[in-house]
Amino acid sequence: MTPIPMAPGALVGDGKNTMASQLVDRLREAIVSGRLEAGSKINLERARERFSVSLSPLREALARLIADGLVVFEDNRGYRVAPVSLSNLAEITRLREEVEVLALRQAIAIGTVDWEGDVMRALHRMNRIERDPAQPETLEQWEAYHREFHLTLIAGCRMPLLLNFCGVLLNLNDRYRRTFLRRTPGGDRNVAQEHGEIAQLAVARDADDACARLREHIHRTGTNLQRHLAGTLAP
Repeated sequence: MTPIPMAPGALVGDGKNTMASQLVDRLREAIVSGRLEAGSKINLERARERFSVSLSPLREALARLIADGLVVFEDNRGYRVAPVSLSNLAEITRLREEVEVLALRQAIAIGTVDWEGDVMRALHRMNRIERDPAQPETLEQWEAYHREFHLTLIAGCRMPLLLNFCGVLLNLNDRYRRTFLRRTPGGDRNVAQEHGEIAQLAVARDADDACARLREHIHRTGTNLQRHLAGTLAP
């Protein structure tokens, strides 16, 4: 088996961020970024040695990722990275269109002035990063800020269960989006403009137009991914 391709090193629980939580973050990033390939086996002993942890926090981390749809457990086969397919991508896209738009509409209705400021700061941070394929750290930083922007945009809805579900779907979607971006650096759209328009409409409390733009943004991303990945993924 090829070793798990992620940042090595022991994990240290600090009370707020347990070893299991750190493992979840590292494993999730390895899966979403594609460094840990879809369908690949997760060798518990090698992962345990790599992070200098016992099996208990490792199994806890994997259980969380199973709940998030990124890992599967099969009798007699153990843990594997969840597979990908065009039908799975289509379902994720449809669900994102519904639940993120629902969350945004609620955020616009009840979000505070602080929420407005958070949205614009998240947009600014994301736009300040110039993605350079020659500097992988810039790509990783942009991805972190991109996720932060989408979650901040809907955070004002103050519905924890809905926000958690949106976060899960965003992770699942990013597996496909980042696979596409590895093949087509920079994408094929003015995504910065799309994000900016959504943010401006949201803080202006224009719910109908903001929600329409967000739905279009998610749908366009899903359609482009379906087209570009059609030759490489199972139906």
